Amino acid sequence: MYAIKTEITDARAASWIFAAQKTMYGGKHIEAGDEVFVFASENEGGAGLIALGTVVAAEPTPRRADIERQTPRVSITVRRMAQAKRSLGRTELKPFSDWDDGRPETELNFKLYRQATNKIVGLSPETAEFLRSLFF
Repeated sequence: MYAIKTEITDARAASWIFAAQKTMYGGKHIEAGDEVFVFASENEGGAGLIALGTVVAAEPTPRRADIERQTPRVSITVRRMAQAKRSLGRTELKPFSDWDDGRPETELNFKLYRQATNKIVGLSPETAEFLRSLFF
């Protein structure tokens, strides 16, 4: 399971194309068929968790020869499967900052909000289950 936090121009779209997205915490392994939780980045006026989707296409962005250290990037197309039933974003996750407590909310705060950058991240099964509970 994965999550993406990025700029979303149409939160109600049936699908999205996310080009050359930064990856962290295992996000570079995302591939077609994977489920992904979509977070509309608050840095661009979004509201946090908005959707659960399926990756219908994924393609790694080629590395540039003129840059020594590069964060892996990937382009993905995501088809919406469900809309979030509850708000979950920076405000709701901020209190969860004890990085060693093992809570799903803490994992999300650490991976999505400790650094302000938009990104695709891998999630633990427990955190994916927690997020899934916000949809169904």
